[in-house]
Amino acid sequence: MEAPKAKKIEKILETHSDKRIDNYFWLNERENPEVIKYLEEENAYADFVMKDTEPLQEQLFEEMKARYKKDDESLPYFFNGYWYIVRYEEGKEYPIFCRKQKSLDNNEEIILDVNILAEGESYFEVGSVAVSPNNELASFSTDNVSRRIYSINFKDLKTGKILSDKIENTTGKAVWTNDNEHVFYIRKDESLRAFQVFRHKLGTDTSEDVLIFHEKDDTFDVNVFKTKSLEYIFIASSSTISDEHRFIPSDNVFADWTIIQPRIDDLEYSVEHYEDEFYIITNADDAFNFKIVKTKISNCGIENWVDVIPHRPEVLLEGFEIFKNYLVLEEREQGLLQIKIIDEKTQESHYLPFSDPTYTAYIGVNLEFDTEVLRYGYTSLTQPSSTYEYNMKEKTTKLLKQQEVLGGKFLAENYISERIWADSRDGNSKVPISLVYHKDTKKSADTPLLLYGYGSYGHTVDASFSNVRLSILDRGFIYAIAHIRGGEYLGREWYEEGKMLFKKNTFFDFIDAAKFLVKENYTSAKHLYAMGGSAGGLLVGAVMNYEPSLFNGIVAQVPFVDVVTTMLDETIPLTTGEYDEWGNPNDEEYYQYMKEYSPYDNIEAKEYPNVLITTGLHDSQVQYWEPAKWTAKLRELKTDNNILIFKTDMSAGHGGASGRFESLKEDALEYAFLLKLENKND
Repeated sequence: MEAPKAKKIEKILETHSDKRIDNYFWLNERENPEVIKYLEEENAYADFVMKDTEPLQEQLFEEMKARYKKDDESLPYFFNGYWYIVRYEEGKEYPIFCRKQKSLDNNEEIILDVNILAEGESYFEVGSVAVSPNNELASFSTDNVSRRIYSINFKDLKTGKILSDKIENTTGKAVWTNDNEHVFYIRKDESLRAFQVFRHKLGTDTSEDVLIFHEKDDTFDVNVFKTKSLEYIFIASSSTISDEHRFIPSDNVFADWTIIQPRIDDLEYSVEHYEDEFYIITNADDAFNFKIVKTKISNCGIENWVDVIPHRPEVLLEGFEIFKNYLVLEEREQGLLQIKIIDEKTQESHYLPFSDPTYTAYIGVNLEFDTEVLRYGYTSLTQPSSTYEYNMKEKTTKLLKQQEVLGGKFLAENYISERIWADSRDGNSKVPISLVYHKDTKKSADTPLLLYGYGSYGHTVDASFSNVRLSILDRGFIYAIAHIRGGEYLGREWYEEGKMLFKKNTFFDFIDAAKFLVKENYTSAKHLYAMGGSAGGLLVGAVMNYEPSLFNGIVAQVPFVDVVTTMLDETIPLTTGEYDEWGNPNDEEYYQYMKEYSPYDNIEAKEYPNVLITTGLHDSQVQYWEPAKWTAKLRELKTDNNILIFKTDMSAGHGGASGRFESLKEDALEYAFLLKLENKND
């Protein structure tokens, strides 16, 4: 079977007197039957190329699925008189939301059985479930297209009936006021930006809903939430680099909204409530790694902010949790997360002890305010996700729940994790790399290694456990994460050095990490593979252009690869809000810089590695046509005989298939692709 060839229709794109020719621009016509035909031809070709791996894909899928507890349930948490649990039943794909009044020994009440709602749907997701303060009503939001556009519905928990109220085109979030009659919700505009907050009164038509806030700046989007104390409702308006918060008391739905601090460029802040004060985490006063301040509710402008936790240049402050007698901090130092407990009465402090060389630790769900008990989560590359209860007064720890790994083969001591540091080409920094491998896997030039990266938006890919990953670790692969610039692994400056006009550092860090692994004899180019999704797909796409012979294979998941064209199109979801990340190409300096690294714009007639590209037809984050065009242009220009396959999920979006196990088929395909390439090496 021959690979599909997309037809070429010349499209000249001119910006700043610079002309780009895009022969595959037409693939953005989602309703065009020829576009659908091309995507289906690519799917058929991918199936043909991977035909010999179908038994392996099935084997991988079954072993991945076998590691999961089929009738698993979440750790219960107590809130407003009820224990809340999310559980799964064997043979069913979707969660069941439940609660029990006062005691876990009491009868279960099902709030929402998603399996019933999802019947007959090819894709189905519940965005959020929220119970009213009087515990008698619940809001829930659903998406059956995978565009992350949710409908909000309401259920009477006394009768079990779904109410007639239905709110379309929302972010999915609903925040109850304390009168149990109103909710606040957020609508999206045509580019899927969250931009308007409305108030809805139950029992009324949505046409009567009141517009509370309209964010007119298209680089900002909005969120609405209730404080942990339940006393205030906030509207947060945020861009990549600045925030603005306004609030009302939860008891007074018609109150005037008070702004804490009007937006200022480069001023970021977020807010929590404690008694008559707000606690704020912020980068004010050049606190680039953030600090915590407090201010009186009655007088909350920036001029009244008082430092509680001062800025420390060597420590990134990522979050905090307020209790009646304790303040808990989530910090990152030298890349590793730490949890610090401060006794507000004595001002004594201590850290929770963690021992793995690389790991993830985080503050968990802590809805109770007057308690000495902290819930926190912990996981590493060798340790399954665990939730602990820590008594902050007694300094004692209790394991509440650990992710079960079924199938009878997993023992944590059979796996080894490391953290190493690669020299970067600028000579000023080292790139951290987290690794894990089976104890029987020898490091050598013949050892296959999968290097994962992301490196955008300040998002840090921490070292965490994966049930799925065991399938390649047990087959002799080393798995590595390159903690490259563009993330915040080494603090806020690590992010700043990998965005805008410094974006290339992200790609060079990944390349330098890969070359270091080869130099240190963990693997060789013949056995080295790269994987990244979304902005991580941009990463591997750019790296592939810069160093096509460094990797034997690339897996690009929902990749953002047509950077210039997308960032010039303000109608595409998320574009305007991305200017603070990538720059605005309407400015010639940013245009030229983007054009230099954009994967689609830099494909050349040369040899490329083996490549698997995936997307979803309904993707709201990265439109399907970016990877489609990239595939078509690669097919046209590449001079090698290596594998190039492109798989589109015709019913899914950015997050892939819905359902608990269906997405494992995508993982199985990716791993089968890597193992197929390794077998060709033998």
